Amino acid sequence: MKSTNEANPSKARTWAGRVLGVFVTLAFMGSAISKLAHLPKVIEELTRAGIPERAIVPIAILELSCLALYLIPRTSVLGTFLLTGYIGGAIVTHIIGRQSFAPPLMIGLLMFASAYLRHAELRDWVPSRTSLHSGGKLRHREMSVST
Repeated sequence: MKSTNEANPSKARTWAGRVLGVFVTLAFMGSAISKLAHLPKVIEELTRAGIPERAIVPIAILELSCLALYLIPRTSVLGTFLLTGYIGGAIVTHIIGRQSFAPPLMIGLLMFASAYLRHAELRDWVPSRTSLHSGGKLRHREMSVST
């Protein structure tokens, strides 16, 4: 007898993506709220990394805007790509500020994994090794462009 997860792997994959998405959402919300609340530690770390204090609120608004696109099903793939760029900037900021870049890197990996599990489009664009191999032989994939 097959379990529910084995019988419908796409449903299990979607739910796993949603669960990861909750953690990602909480992380981005916490980050943006701490910037909007002008928490002294956050302001100090960002200004030490060279970000002007007057830029912190616009950065938080950008973060929330990208997160909103990520959370809306129709724009989730776009939001994923925009948040990937945002995470890249966060990693650079951590490096400049001589802090560990592991936290933003982990959030970025979880964010992309969540979207990858939820959206077939991403699985088509970024195939896994198992989807490229069939019986040990490389399966050729053709991408068609709609005009």
